[in-house]
Order: sequence, then structure tokens, then C-alpha cells
Amino acid sequence: MAEANLLLSREGALATITFNNPKMLNALTVATFEALERVLDELEQDASVRVVIITGAGEKAFAAGGDIGHLGTLDADGAREFALLAQRVIDRVEEFPKPVIAAINGYALGGGCELAMGCDLRIAADTARFGQPEVKLGIIPGFAGTQRLARLVGKGKAKELVFTGEMIGAEEACRIGLVNRVVPGDQLLAETHALAQQICARSASAIRLAKDAIDNGLEMDFARGSRYEADLFAICFTTADCREGIRAFLEKRPARF
Repeated sequence: MAEANLLLSREGALATITFNNPKMLNALTVATFEALERVLDELEQDASVRVVIITGAGEKAFAAGGDIGHLGTLDADGAREFALLAQRVIDRVEEFPKPVIAAINGYALGGGCELAMGCDLRIAADTARFGQPEVKLGIIPGFAGTQRLARLVGKGKAKELVFTGEMIGAEEACRIGLVNRVVPGDQLLAETHALAQQICARSASAIRLAKDAIDNGLEMDFARGSRYEADLFAICFTTADCREGIRAFLEKRPARF
């Protein structure tokens, strides 16, 4: 994956994917998206991996959007093809059956912000900056940023961020619901790992079904979403994790999932 500037490491039940081109602020390229898709396929099949962390190398950027030089070579057909590739891979992140946490260590701009929004949880360093600056280039977000941003922070705030193209800091991003929490930069990975380990201690099957209920239920009306939740709730009772969790509670001991 060296040519795609992507690193993969494993530590117990955690897998970490790192965008590794700090000189270019970890700009996202076609090769990066294609490599990320392959890595996700690999990690989905690895039963030992319970949580995936995505971060950027260096202290300046998580991912500062697409490669502007590459964008400058695109015609309308090429732009659409690139957008659809990026959307497909970010959809893959969002639909991944295991929790995905973005550890945002710096700039998350344009495509970098769009990719972070595809993750389940976002933990930001206090120095992180967020934005969709595409209008400054005469274009709009193309990696489903207009869709995910509005769903996360509301239509009005999404329009403000997209129309102005201005960046916001980590604390403001947390206040509007774009990130879950803000931590000191030197503690980002430790805090992210601690959260990931807490998730790893829970039932993997229950988390997978809960993610399904939240993500898919939000696209339904309330009544249909509630019925969908009831169906998934019922499925829980067919799993070994459910039997172990209830037995452990009754026996007053920690569950061994």
C-alpha cells in the first residue's frame, strides 16, 4: 500500500488505518481510496479485529481533501467518476459491520471531512480544523458531504459551512455535533484506543445490530424504524452473546463475549 500512502497496523482487537502522506497533508487520491477499499475488505474478514481506527500521519492533517493538482486535470466525466469512487468507499466505511472511529489529528477538510463523517465516531485533537472549502475552488462537495453534513449538524448549519467554505475549530465542531469529543492533541490516540477498547469489551453482535438499527432506521419514518428495531432486537435473542450477557448478569460476573 506504499504507493497509495496508506498504512495498516494491528494491536490486539484494534486495527489502525493511517493516511501516510504528511507532506501533502494526507491528500486523498484515487489510489488511496482504492487501497482503503481493499483494506476494509480484508479487515471485515478478520474475526480478530473488533474496532477500526482511521487517522492521519503527522501533526498537521487527518486528510486535507483531494489532491488539487489531480482535480485540475479532470473534465466533467472524470470528476463524476472520481466522486462516485470516493462515495462508494466512504459508503463502505459507513456500512462497515464493525465500529469505525476517526482519530482526527489535524485538518479534516473537503474529502477528509467527508470521509470522517462516514465513520461511526469522531474524536478530535484540540488543534483539529474542519471545513468544506470547495466553493473557494468553484466546485461543491462531491463525496456526499452535502448529505452527511446536513444529517449531522442540520440543514442550516450545513449550508453555512458549505456556502462560506470557512473552517471551524474542534470545539465548535463538537458543539454542533460534527465530532463526539475533543481531547488534547498529545492524548488523541490514547483516548481513541481507550474508547475502542471499551467497545471491544461489549458484544460484537449487539453492536453490529445496533449500528444497523441506527443507520438504517434514520432513513425510515419513525414507525417503520421502530418496527425495524424490534426485528433486530428479536435477532439478538438468537445469539450466543445474548445468552452469555444475561447469564453473566444473573450470576453477577463480567460477561465474556
